[in-house]
Amino acid sequence: MGMYVAQVIALLAVVYIVVRLINDYRRGRIEWASLLSWLAIVAVFGIVAAFPLQISNEIKNVLGLGRGLDALIVVSIGLMFLLMFELYVEVDRTKREITELTRKIAIELEEINERLEKLEKKL
Repeated sequence: MGMYVAQVIALLAVVYIVVRLINDYRRGRIEWASLLSWLAIVAVFGIVAAFPLQISNEIKNVLGLGRGLDALIVVSIGLMFLLMFELYVEVDRTKREITELTRKIAIELEEINERLEKLEKKL
């Protein structure tokens, strides 16, 4: 059984993403844990791209859906929600860190201004 054009394109995309992930890790743009997480996600995508009918039928049977494509769409939507939640948590954490740093800088700047005023009064 030959491969469909969509499968070849998907597998080429997987190879491109893996190469890009490895390059980003080498350049220090992503951490080891992120690299492993993304490689796992891309590996799943690659396996589904290589064996779409078999995997979609297995998922369909497990979820009790009518068609294999429906199963893939349901699982894909679920994975996208998980990724969106991870992004939300990361953005929220970063926002809190920025707020904390801004407060610290404001306090330190106020202390520096007070010291400058005291020095100016002495002169």
